[in-house]
Amino acid sequence: MNLKQMKYFVFVVVFSFFISCKQEKKEMLNEEASKEIVAITTSNNYSEKLQQVFEAHGGVAQWKKMQSLVFELPKPDAREIHTINLQTRQDKVETPSYTIGYDGIKTWLLDTDNSFKGDAVFYHNLMFYFYAMPFVLADDGIVYGETAAVVYEGKSYPGVSIRYNPGVGTSYKDLYFIHFDPDTKQMAWLGYSVSYRSGESSDKFSWIHYNDWQTISGLVLPKSITWYKTEDGVLTEPRNTVSFENVVLGKDVQPNTFFSKPEAAVFVEGKIQE
Repeated sequence: MNLKQMKYFVFVVVFSFFISCKQEKKEMLNEEASKEIVAITTSNNYSEKLQQVFEAHGGVAQWKKMQSLVFELPKPDAREIHTINLQTRQDKVETPSYTIGYDGIKTWLLDTDNSFKGDAVFYHNLMFYFYAMPFVLADDGIVYGETAAVVYEGKSYPGVSIRYNPGVGTSYKDLYFIHFDPDTKQMAWLGYSVSYRSGESSDKFSWIHYNDWQTISGLVLPKSITWYKTEDGVLTEPRNTVSFENVVLGKDVQPNTFFSKPEAAVFVEGKIQE
């Protein structure tokens, strides 16, 4: 190899080394950038307690991968089929006698026989919220705080208080208290007060016991929930139980037309609470 060839060889080696180092640095920067993006998208303001509860139920990241939820509620006279688009929160409640829907803006009711006696605006997503605990408490616009533990049959259940920022949801003055098992970190009790359309917070609380679970699509969700009676602020005995059957949780979504108001249906307004 002559001197000219030697110089050329050295140049090629040095240039290749420079390119290699530059490429390696670029890949490292890209890797760090990816880590930063992941850190940003997974950041939240959940308290450590609530984060433990979410993880015990499969994690918020897994929940947010899901696109749709369907479940059935067995009732004495018929079955209700609830279908929810988890991303848009459009929903539909179907029974043999009537159908309630929410198209993303307004609530509608199809009830030619006047069978439905409740408040469609209040009811259309009520059972979804109870069923999708604790994950609905990861929604935007929520403020978390501390609350005293609930004691039942000698066991203490730590808790987190939840309230909504003004303007969030239909009744932002609702209050919730989620209490979890200190051993498993799974949700055990939900306390709530409803201010729906009254404009004022209520000091009347209801309590639901969560202790019957099933795992669906990697998430631990209720198989049934039980409302409890209270006396002087103390939990006493079961009042009634609601079961959730034929649950489907996945990534297949219904088209917008599925949630749209049928021609024979009417848009409805919520009833004023006394």
